Amino acid sequence: MNSKKEYKIKANVWLYPGLTGWHFVNIPKKESREIRAAFRGASRGFGSLPVMVTIGKTSWKTSIFPDKKSETYLLPLKACIRKKERFGHGDSVSFSIKIRN
Repeated sequence: MNSKKEYKIKANVWLYPGLTGWHFVNIPKKESREIRAAFRGASRGFGSLPVMVTIGKTSWKTSIFPDKKSETYLLPLKACIRKKERFGHGDSVSFSIKIRN
């Protein structure tokens, strides 16, 4: 079993359709499979996993959530993070996530 805890990723920001305006990135399928296999027992409500995320100079604690449709994990991106690091819908962002358990 791969017990890697930190992943460096580049993904496109997308906007959830609806009134809420939530922005997300999908953790790629390869990394999502590795995370699911390695941390299956660590999941919490709704299958979420606690993570530490770093984008640019900003780090914060949050959770990633499984998306059965895409078979990936979703990382929500709060407005304050998007504003501070100057990115938005359609932008490609590089980030690292560290699984906290």
